[in-house]
Amino acid sequence: MSATTLAAGESRSSSVVPMLIIGVLFFIFGFVTWLNGPLITFVKLAFNVDDVSAFLVPLVFYFSYFFLAIPSSSVLRRTGMKKGMGLGLFVMAIGAVVFGQFVSMRVFYPALFGLFVIGAGLALLQTASNPYISILGPIDSAAQRIAFMGICNKVAGALAPFVFGALVLSGIDTFDTQVKAAATPEAKEALLNAFAAKIHMPYMIMAGLLVLLAIWVVRSPLPEIKPAGANAESDIGHAKGGIFSFPHLWLGVLCLFLYVGVEVMAGDAIGTYGQGFGLPLDETKHFTSYTLIAMLAGYLAGLVLIPRFISQQSYLAVSAVMGVLFTLGAYFTTGHASVGFVAALGFANAMMWPAIFPLAIHGLGRLTERGSALLIMAIVGGALVPQLFVHLKQHFNFQLVFMALMVPCYLYILYYGLKGHRVGQHAR
Repeated sequence: MSATTLAAGESRSSSVVPMLIIGVLFFIFGFVTWLNGPLITFVKLAFNVDDVSAFLVPLVFYFSYFFLAIPSSSVLRRTGMKKGMGLGLFVMAIGAVVFGQFVSMRVFYPALFGLFVIGAGLALLQTASNPYISILGPIDSAAQRIAFMGICNKVAGALAPFVFGALVLSGIDTFDTQVKAAATPEAKEALLNAFAAKIHMPYMIMAGLLVLLAIWVVRSPLPEIKPAGANAESDIGHAKGGIFSFPHLWLGVLCLFLYVGVEVMAGDAIGTYGQGFGLPLDETKHFTSYTLIAMLAGYLAGLVLIPRFISQQSYLAVSAVMGVLFTLGAYFTTGHASVGFVAALGFANAMMWPAIFPLAIHGLGRLTERGSALLIMAIVGGALVPQLFVHLKQHFNFQLVFMALMVPCYLYILYYGLKGHRVGQHAR
């Protein structure tokens, strides 16, 4: 056995434990993030609000990334990635307590603040973990490693609506009928109070588990990685010019913004989309899981195909084309068939984040943390694109609005996969 082969084997072996630890974190990301879909339905009923108000759930959750990604990068420079991940989990635990407590009291805006705090913890975790897994090995195979993380994320995400549905949303159609038939305002309030209180214990348990996980991560053998050394600049002139000298990064920020927008539309908004056809709540509460099952299939395909048979940038372009086709399929069909095409967008979306993130941070060197923070800020697309949908569908056909928002997003992602990731890159 040659020294090179031995070194490669040792490198793969040494990365297994860190990948498993980060995989656990991505499982947590997925479970907490993809609760937003069923939470939209829950909030609409528990607080007796309309769709626009209910969609404040993803708005405040994803806006926390926008406001806190840059501060997160500053925190990580002080704490290091390992302690920063532990801190992020602890912040999430605080948010879970705040959210669970105020929802059970049916106080709307403080409850939304709890979601904002959960998102803040996730912003810190994501700002650390995504570049960490990208530079844990060769950057050209980063999409494959992130695909493994995506499997952990989407398995949790597919489970979340079923767990939440069993604990909180069971018999939701019957409950909705009871609320509408309540004889007096007092009787209606009593029903809503009892329904809202069902969320308290699950979120308190979640908070406790997050604290235990934070302690475990800090004490784990997770090694520190210095991004500046692991993701060296491909062009020293760029490095001297600062973060604005990397146009492929800024194009990637826009790409990630649009990608998260379409991902949240396909995952969190699918229940509301299905309700547009008059499908029952007991059915639509599980639709998020179908999207995530399709995403899981997409990640498995990515693990097999990238980079052995296709590059991450080429797969990104193929995925964007699939996104356009599935969106058109959703528009030209109705009912369960249309919902099925929306769920299939999960397959198209699966390998987009794993491809966009490493392509965008390629060659940033000492600026990797800052570039990562900018990309995490772009997660705000998950707040804004669904808000456009829920506002526009009040005035236009919801299928038309869905198509008009999604197709341009996928076309830009196609551009980034074909050309945008190379803009300004002189040494690839």
